[in-house]
Amino acid sequence: MSPGNKIYFASDFHLGSYPMDQSKFREQHIISWLDYIKKDAAELYLVGDIFDFWFEYSTVVPKGYIRFLGKLAELADLGIKITLFKGNHDMWMFGYLQEELKAEIISNEKVLELNGKNFYIHHGDGLGPGDAKYKFLKKIFRSSFCQWLFARLHPNLGIGIAQRWSKHSRISNNAEEQFLGEENEWLIVYAKEVLEKKHYDYFIFGHRHLPYDVQLKDNCRIINLGEWINYHTYAVWDGQEVKLEKWNSEK
Repeated sequence: MSPGNKIYFASDFHLGSYPMDQSKFREQHIISWLDYIKKDAAELYLVGDIFDFWFEYSTVVPKGYIRFLGKLAELADLGIKITLFKGNHDMWMFGYLQEELKAEIISNEKVLELNGKNFYIHHGDGLGPGDAKYKFLKKIFRSSFCQWLFARLHPNLGIGIAQRWSKHSRISNNAEEQFLGEENEWLIVYAKEVLEKKHYDYFIFGHRHLPYDVQLKDNCRIINLGEWINYHTYAVWDGQEVKLEKWNSEK
């Protein structure tokens, strides 16, 4: 069993995004971080969009990521609990990673208490005001009928379509992110609405791509984990507080 006592959070690796040579380089960078945390990690939360596309056919999964998945398997064998959140790019996770890694798969939010602190964790897609088009599409994409239809496509066709979409995504185009201010950051707006009903000490999100750590009222903090093309950021809970940190492979 893992002797560690820290809990790590990361999101938006977008493995498999275009161009592929950059994705493979990023995979090595992520593996070096996983090697670093395995010495003191008790749990690892991967908060969505770990893959730029993921669909599990009954006997087929997207090729690639073999070193990354192997490293996750190593961590799982060490007794480190792995929790995977469905993001908007990899929402079609079913049973494969759960079976192979003994991972917990989260479709929406996960609420937990750690040492007296309450956490609200979600990938972040579809929350807050606006983005009505995506919220509508999300309901369709997550429907069992849509998943059944996509599974009827041959993997060469289905995954090929997804890869063509990937070339036009904001992550592959390296879009610059800017903080919009508390009143315009939709995840902060959402967190404030949730706080009207229940107190949380930490909100932890992905999806936004811009890393930030913002203090809200009543000693609540909202932390966006950022992505791993420009920022290489993650969060760690040491039993007392959460810190947003940046990975340097020279550590």
